[in-house]
Amino acid sequence: MPRRIDVKSIIRSQFVHDLPLVAFGCAISAVAVDTFMIPNGLAAGGLTGLATILAELAARAGFSLPVGMQTIIINALLLLFVVRAGGLRYAIRTITGFFLFGFFTDLFAPFVVPLEHGELMLPALWGGIISGIGYGLVFRCGVNTGGSDTIAQIISRKTSLPVGSTVMAIDVAVCAASAPVFSVSNALYAALSMVLMGYVVDMVVDGGNRQRAAFIISKRSDEIARDVLTGMDRGVTEISARGIWSGESRPMLFVILGKREVSILKTIVQEHDPDAIMVISDVNEAIGEGFKGFGEIGA
Repeated sequence: MPRRIDVKSIIRSQFVHDLPLVAFGCAISAVAVDTFMIPNGLAAGGLTGLATILAELAARAGFSLPVGMQTIIINALLLLFVVRAGGLRYAIRTITGFFLFGFFTDLFAPFVVPLEHGELMLPALWGGIISGIGYGLVFRCGVNTGGSDTIAQIISRKTSLPVGSTVMAIDVAVCAASAPVFSVSNALYAALSMVLMGYVVDMVVDGGNRQRAAFIISKRSDEIARDVLTGMDRGVTEISARGIWSGESRPMLFVILGKREVSILKTIVQEHDPDAIMVISDVNEAIGEGFKGFGEIGA
């Protein structure tokens, strides 16, 4: 009888293994925010940008409202609306991300030397680059820091708007909201920093390639497909294939997945069939059910 692979334990062990890198990424982003963004009034989207605006308004009113604490509290409240659909694994990864980021942001704030510069170009560029590197390391480990993504999920369920476009709209709105608090110039530089940050995140995560395609030929394709479906929550397509040299017909599995999930898939295939053939290639764009909708092409 084929041995059942505990995919959940594989994922848990990978999460524990990646935890130091997650913490390191959160720390890098926190240093960038404390050094470049907050002191210069650059609210580059997301909850961190919103918290920067609220912190400035609180300071003008004569009291302190730490940015990190704000992000933790707001993210925790927002998570209540999406945790049921995302499941326990999603909740743990999200809580880990936004808690570590918020904790490090407030922890480092009294010690870092803020880069207050008359010209905002330098803080905007380096704030976007360094924070993008930190966020990229976090996202590469399959963890997220909540914020705009969580808000976008809530809005998407109520309105059927695409999550990606909603995230962008929220971030732009936060940048625009910072203009009356700081200045129009600050808002424009914050937007520049936000765009640069997104580009760096994509490059760190997987060089801009958002998906991977895996082709698997194995005598135990049924067991592999079962674990991919139930354990990784990924769709699997069976394609009929025939070896020219052997003349044998054998099913080939086709799976589209994220780069950080490739190691999990390799483990599943190796456990079931060490002699399996697996080919992994880059996918520039995945369109259809479970991926980008046809209405989002070119977005």
